[in-house]
Amino acid sequence: MKITLSLLLILLSFSRVKCQSMESLETAVQLKPGETLSLSCRGSGFTFSSYDMHWIRQQAGKPLEWIAEVWSSGSNKAKSLEGRLELKKDNSNSMVYLKLSGVTVEDSAVYYCASETHSEEHGWKDCTKTCPEL
Repeated sequence: MKITLSLLLILLSFSRVKCQSMESLETAVQLKPGETLSLSCRGSGFTFSSYDMHWIRQQAGKPLEWIAEVWSSGSNKAKSLEGRLELKKDNSNSMVYLKLSGVTVEDSAVYYCASETHSEEHGWKDCTKTCPEL
């Protein structure tokens, strides 16, 4: 059985700063159970190194699920995915990466990449949306 993930980029702006954006680089991903899901996002229009990056997903018919946060010197992951989740933040290229190993049908979801800054305007600024096609 194949797990098919089609990725659709939709920019959601949560602030008044219109030049900030996150871009998903994948257009389609097809996986078999047990394989590794690899996703990446590129930020632009803001000082990438000043932002923490979050990964969130939403399985069909379920609420949003926060799965991870990554910053320059570390990360925080959902306990349910520990051991399967690898994260990387590359400030020099304004990129953030997610690798989820040993995927199952339960990992089929809409995946979001979102930026967060620690400032007076604390909160998520922009995110990308990746949509599954099963």
